[in-house]
Amino acid sequence: MEHSYKISVQARPFYLAEQSDVNAEQYTFAYQITISNEGSIAAKLLSRHWIIEDAEGRKQEVKGPGVIGEHPELAPGQSFEYTSGVTLNSPVGTMRGSYQMVAADGTEFDAEISPFILSMPRTLH
Repeated sequence: MEHSYKISVQARPFYLAEQSDVNAEQYTFAYQITISNEGSIAAKLLSRHWIIEDAEGRKQEVKGPGVIGEHPELAPGQSFEYTSGVTLNSPVGTMRGSYQMVAADGTEFDAEISPFILSMPRTLH
């Protein structure tokens, strides 16, 4: 039987004003990630690779095992949700990347994380 490997990733970013220091150019954001297995075979998250870019074009790459210390295993139809954060030196930035997955049959594949925008809400006076 042919298996399909399909992991979808949804991101919901939000600005953390109480953890940011605008005068020091420290803008802190949280992002809630939902990873869903839309394929036909169970898959386990092995590692992550993020590319984070601020408005000045400064890039940081983050690679590491798992997410928040976990290696979630998702059966078809299952989802895993977690929240993490990042601090930028500008009020706007982007994040994108991929999760490295392994299916129950041993096939390794990447789950792409589409770019999403981190943006401090504009304050009107």
